[in-house]
Amino acid sequence: MTEVVAALIWDKDKFMICQRPANKARALLWEFVGGKVETGEAKEQALIRECQEELDVLLNVGEVYMDVDHEYPDLTVHLTLFSAAIAEGTPRKLEHNDIRWISPAEIPDYDFCPADEEILKEITRRYEQGKDI
Repeated sequence: MTEVVAALIWDKDKFMICQRPANKARALLWEFVGGKVETGEAKEQALIRECQEELDVLLNVGEVYMDVDHEYPDLTVHLTLFSAAIAEGTPRKLEHNDIRWISPAEIPDYDFCPADEEILKEITRRYEQGKDI
């Protein structure tokens, strides 16, 4: 199983999503920024590194928002999504095809990676119940 981390980054009432590059697996699907945890690396460290590499931002990593296991045809992932905030920098597209800030109501307008589906359902559920997302 591949350990993967991702960040749920909010700016007021919108959160960041990133579109995967056309030349990678799950091309042009939307996802939360993040990536694989390297051997000997803490999950939080991996997330900070990935966000520096992919967006040129420094992240403050908060609590775990949710864990998901997902089996793709080519790999099985354990995804840990952290609540996070940008501490320094403005996101730049260093790897992704696009970056967007969307509200929970806009989730159905985008095609996401299958591993993110349970997370998106939870964000939508909390949003519809008026809870802290």
